[in-house]
Amino acid sequence: MSAWVLPDHIADVLPSEARHIEELRRQLLDTARGYGYELVMPPLLEHLESLLSGTGEALDLQTFKLVDQLSGRSMGLRADTTPQVARIDAHLLNRLGVARLCYCGPVVHTRPDRPHATREPLQFGAEIYGHGGLEADTEVLRLALDCLRASGVRNPVIVDLADARIVRTLLAGVPVDAEVIARVHTALAAKDASGLREFTADFPAASREGLLALVRLYGDAAVLDEAARVLPDTGGMRQALADLKQLAQRLDGARVSFDLADLRGYAYYSGMRFGIYTDGASDALVRGGRYDEVGAVFGRNRPAVGFSLDVRELVGVLPVRPLRAAIRAPWSDAPGLGETIAALRSKGETVVCVLPGHESEIDEFHCDRELIAQGEQWKVQAI
Repeated sequence: MSAWVLPDHIADVLPSEARHIEELRRQLLDTARGYGYELVMPPLLEHLESLLSGTGEALDLQTFKLVDQLSGRSMGLRADTTPQVARIDAHLLNRLGVARLCYCGPVVHTRPDRPHATREPLQFGAEIYGHGGLEADTEVLRLALDCLRASGVRNPVIVDLADARIVRTLLAGVPVDAEVIARVHTALAAKDASGLREFTADFPAASREGLLALVRLYGDAAVLDEAARVLPDTGGMRQALADLKQLAQRLDGARVSFDLADLRGYAYYSGMRFGIYTDGASDALVRGGRYDEVGAVFGRNRPAVGFSLDVRELVGVLPVRPLRAAIRAPWSDAPGLGETIAALRSKGETVVCVLPGHESEIDEFHCDRELIAQGEQWKVQAI
C-alpha cells in the first residue's frame, strides 16, 4: 500500500473546502457569542475513565484508546465533546448560576456513524447548564436554527421533536431485563410493530398498547393530540406532550414535525430531543436535546441542554462559495511597493505577489484588481 493513502473515512481537506469550513466555523462561533455563549477548548485526549464517565456503551465503542507513554494510564481520543464540557462546568467553572458554553473542534470515531460519513467530524456545539425550564430548551432550538441561517442554508429546514420521557414513562415499572428493553428500543426506532408485539407480549397492557401506539405517532402537530388520546394519562406523559407543543409554538414559524418513537440517543437524553433536517443531507444536520444527567458522574447533577453539528458535513450541503477577491502585485523591489502592499494587507485586503514565470497560474483567489506603478506611486486598478 502506498504511504500516502489515508485510512478509510479519513480525508485531507483541500483549499476551497478548508476555507469554507474555517469561515463557517467563525460564523457559527460568532452566532453563539451573539447569544452570550462563552468559548471553551477541551483537550483532544483525556484519561479514559474521565472521558467515558457516564456516557454509555455507544460512545465507548466509538472511542479510540491508547496508552499514555508518560503515566502508563489508558487514554482516549474524544468521540464527543459534551462530556468534557460537562466536566468543565462541574469542576473548573463551578458556577452557581447559568453557564452558556460553546466549542468547535475535531472529534474522532472508530467507525463512521453512517455510510460515507467521516470518522473525523469537526464538531460545533452550544450548551446551557443550570436551567431546567423550557426557556433554555427554546433558546437552544432558536440558536441552532440561527446557526443554520447564518451558515447560508437555503433549503427549508424541518425541526423534528421527540421526548425521552415518553418511552421512559411507558416502561416505568415494567419487570423485564435490560436485554428485552434494548430489543424494544430497537423495534421502536425501526417502527417494527410485529417485533414490538413479540417483545412486549408479557408487558402490562397499558405499557404494551402505549408502545405499539408510538410506532404510528409521527407527523405534524396533530400527532400530539392523538398521543394525548391514546397514551396513558399520567402526569409525566401530560407534561412531556405539553412541553413539545409549547416548544413547537415558540419556533417562530419553523416547520416542525414529531416522531414520538424516535429513540436515537435514548441513553443520553433525559427530556426533549430534536433533529434538524434539510434537503440534500442524508441525515439530520443538527442533533440536540436535554441531558440533565450528564454532569452526575462529575459530582454536579444539574440541568443541561444543547446541540451539536458537524461543520464538515454542513459545508457539504451549502452552495460553493466564490473565490476570495484579491489584488495582484508584481514581485519587485521597486520603491514604495512593499509599503503599499503592507498598507493594503493591514486593511484586510489579500495581496498576491506574482512570482516570476508564474503570471498565468490559477489559484484559490480571484485577482480582480492589480497594483500598477503610476509615476512614483503604486495604485490599485481594476482588471
